[in-house]
Amino acid sequence: MTKSKTKIEKQTKRKANPELVKTIRLLKKQKAWFEIASILSGSRRNKTSINLDRIKEDVIVAGKVLSQGEIEKHKVVAFSFSEKAKEKIIKAGGKALTILEELKLNPEMKGLKILK
Repeated sequence: MTKSKTKIEKQTKRKANPELVKTIRLLKKQKAWFEIASILSGSRRNKTSINLDRIKEDVIVAGKVLSQGEIEKHKVVAFSFSEKAKEKIIKAGGKALTILEELKLNPEMKGLKILK
């Protein structure tokens, strides 16, 4: 389901996390990142928590990356990471970036797949 910018803004006003609010507002301005803004603005139930063993390519996770499993060298972009997951990604030679960091580096979201 595609949300409008107005709906995303209304949902964003209910968020208590200032970093999440900032992220959503920046993402909704970029056409390529709009789907991520839509997911993050919704309820917590819609955000995903992904374990490392599900990551098989360069991905974006609209939620948190958890440490269960192993990972090969990949770029992982997420709203947040568990400490152990971030360590494992870096140890494997990959990159663990927040959504805001990746938005600045890659405004077109090239080479990344949204993992739901």
